[in-house]
Amino acid sequence: MTHSDPTVRPDPWHSLHELLAAMDAEIEQVYVERGIEGVRPRFVYPLIRLAHTGPLTIRELAESLGRSHSAISQTVAAMRNAGLVTSEPGPDARTRRIDLTDRGRSLVPFLEAEWRATHSTVAELDGEVPYAMTAVVEEVRRALERRSMRQRILHHLTEPSR
Repeated sequence: MTHSDPTVRPDPWHSLHELLAAMDAEIEQVYVERGIEGVRPRFVYPLIRLAHTGPLTIRELAESLGRSHSAISQTVAAMRNAGLVTSEPGPDARTRRIDLTDRGRSLVPFLEAEWRATHSTVAELDGEVPYAMTAVVEEVRRALERRSMRQRILHHLTEPSR
């Protein structure tokens, strides 16, 4: 019994992933043009948060950003390698306290300005396209609240192939 390769059909997520990666690359290019090396767009949210809260454990930082512990742990490791944060033992043996280095702290004013400029850019783009990205994302989120992605996938796994 032979099955056709489902990956032959276009991936419906490819365009979105490609667009987000291209946008991140352009944001990163802004950093490079400003002489800021080794900073990735995914670092900005945690760096700004740490500047305003002071040291946090990875769990506290993840919760404050609404991100998974695993994602923030990976981001913190990359930020530590870039010399932006330090990681010291936390209140117990299983936790690490994350704080900004002098370099990380010195970048925050520019990163806050870039954050605001990026948000203004997204609002500008929303006004230029017939379907505002932020509205579409919110509508998809609401649809998934009504019926989760998992429930939808399970439904399609149990219904006969078409």
